[in-house]
Amino acid sequence: QLPIRYAAYTPCFRSEAGSYGKDTRGLIRQHQFNKVELVKFSHPESSYDELESLLNNAESILKKLDLPYRVIELCTGDLGFSAAKTYDIEVWIPAQGVYREISSCSNFEDFQARRANIRYKPKGKKGTALVHTLNGSGLAVGRTVAAILENFQQADGSVTIPEKLQPYMAGLEKITP
Repeated sequence: QLPIRYAAYTPCFRSEAGSYGKDTRGLIRQHQFNKVELVKFSHPESSYDELESLLNNAESILKKLDLPYRVIELCTGDLGFSAAKTYDIEVWIPAQGVYREISSCSNFEDFQARRANIRYKPKGKKGTALVHTLNGSGLAVGRTVAAILENFQQADGSVTIPEKLQPYMAGLEKITP
């Protein structure tokens, strides 16, 4: 029964040996963080629809939070080795004056399935066929928090809590210094 959709919440670790620069500390570039990962196994003919669905899932959260963002389709020179198509979602970080990646969604077509021999039996046909695999990262929590704090900070230093988060904050509408 395809598509098959999985979600995982796991700790991630980033090795920064030899790195140097302003983006190696704080909420923007964490060495250890937790991440939601979305994985899909799809029929080849519907894998690009599933990729758009992954992208829409991440975008819908940013829209609900009223965070400024943009979607970048990576050119082939920037694609990962195994990806056929990748979208990066970037959120605006006012203090740096730049957009920072907050999520990435990729279609690997049958690249990973071929190596792992992940197959399905097509209806009405003999034999098996390779599935298409897709992967999307949920919004990076540290960067999402940084984007909320920066984009909703007021002149007096307070931070207005996005309306969609207020029910989870016991009705609190503003964080004051």
